[in-house]
Amino acid sequence: MISDHLQAIDFNKKLKSWYLKNHRPLLWRQTTDPYKIWLSEIILQQTRVTQGTPYYEKFLENYPTVFDLAHADERDVLRLWQGLGYYSRARNMHFTARQIVSEFGGKFPETALTLSKLKGLGNYTAAAIASFAFNEAVAAIDGNVYRVMSRIFGIKSDMLSNEGKKEFAKVAKTLISQEDPATYNQAMIEFGALQCVPVSPNCTICPFNDICYAYAFNVQNELPVKAKKMKVKNRFLNYFIIQQGEKLAMQERTTKDIWKGLYDFVLVESTARVDSPEDLADSVMLLALLRQGSIRQVPKPYIHLLTHQKLHVQFWWVTVPENEHLDLPENIYFFSKNEVETLPKPILIDTVLKEEKYL
Repeated sequence: MISDHLQAIDFNKKLKSWYLKNHRPLLWRQTTDPYKIWLSEIILQQTRVTQGTPYYEKFLENYPTVFDLAHADERDVLRLWQGLGYYSRARNMHFTARQIVSEFGGKFPETALTLSKLKGLGNYTAAAIASFAFNEAVAAIDGNVYRVMSRIFGIKSDMLSNEGKKEFAKVAKTLISQEDPATYNQAMIEFGALQCVPVSPNCTICPFNDICYAYAFNVQNELPVKAKKMKVKNRFLNYFIIQQGEKLAMQERTTKDIWKGLYDFVLVESTARVDSPEDLADSVMLLALLRQGSIRQVPKPYIHLLTHQKLHVQFWWVTVPENEHLDLPENIYFFSKNEVETLPKPILIDTVLKEEKYL
């Protein structure tokens, strides 16, 4: 554990030296624009750098300023986000852009405390923006930083508990450079991403192996300590792709469930996998629909993994004559092929439509 100011200075010197030699020249590290930094941080939540970078570039191309993003239609924002998952990030980002424009005149607050009150900005994101853009001496503690501090200083508290968070915050406050907090935070995050990695870190070349608790006691795989993961819930989704002419029937998901704000098809959820639509006979609407059109099963079943859910998904394609009148469920409408292509959709829906040669 860091015990005095001199040790913290020595730690910072070693960390900065490592960072200057090893860091990646990521696009958002080349700016102090809080909008660009915020955009990168939101995109990189739950997303790898290699996957997130093209999205960062696309968003800046379409919405170069916070004003552009604030004035955008949410549907367009979600469409641009398609494929990243965790769509609440995009909705919160759009909401916050409007808030920054309406309440702050388009200027980002300059302190982590004020930033943390904005929607979608936790303590880490607020601290990252405040230090990277405004040089505030506040520690940005993400999963990488938790791992680095836990291993080097032997912190055994649960990183997800309130007590653990307080202990980590105390150590981080002792360590952070008052002169150059931006570089310190970038270096800690990068050190965890490249050197002190989750599995099989190369401790023999680590600049801190002389003081590292985990290396000394060979407990790298045991730190940091975090609560057990939530049990994964299995769900069984049965989709009916209703086609009339070139149009498809789709609905916007509006409930507090997965994929809110995105578009999918007529859905019947079951408690287990079903072999045919007749097994879903309690749906009066569905039975009527099946009598009106020809139906074929999309042969490939899909498994789609979310954070705490495993989706078992089947699709049936229902073709209905163009002159046939359909009594569709509420909030389900027909869209042309061009409209279907531009609607924001879960990546799974997009994948199926492309594999079935519709898009």
